[in-house]
Amino acid sequence: MNKLILAALLASLGACATSSPDVVRRSEAQRLSQVQDGTVLSIRPVTVDGSQSGLGGTAGGVVGAVAGSSIGGHRDSIVGGVLGAVVGGVIGNAAERAGTRENAVEILIQLRNGERRAIVQAQGSEVLNAGDAVVLVTTGGKTRVTRAPAVMPAPRS
Repeated sequence: MNKLILAALLASLGACATSSPDVVRRSEAQRLSQVQDGTVLSIRPVTVDGSQSGLGGTAGGVVGAVAGSSIGGHRDSIVGGVLGAVVGGVIGNAAERAGTRENAVEILIQLRNGERRAIVQAQGSEVLNAGDAVVLVTTGGKTRVTRAPAVMPAPRS
């Protein structure tokens, strides 16, 4: 039972945050975004460190306390509950941090005006390479990089 609770906790924590360019938050939908054109200069793999909101430690502490309190008699169950809470909190905190860690890429981009920008984002469904034309889409202070769409010539009238 405890393993099931811990597995559910890890699964929910892993879905809490992402820097993926394929995920758009509800608050960013139907908002006008700034778009800049650029060219990828380089890409390197990086790791986005996991978060520690306290949720993992709290949940782990509760699970540990419940599991520890089922040990022995009354006095043993109190000590077991306290120790279980401490150990569960440490394990829950570590699980949250590991569950929210992401493999990502740092993309160095040269804009059309000559300025350079570096953006870190999770690897999305697009694989970008040096030399690729890209657009930087900025909404609400957050920027994502995606491949530039092919430009079609305007129809002649």
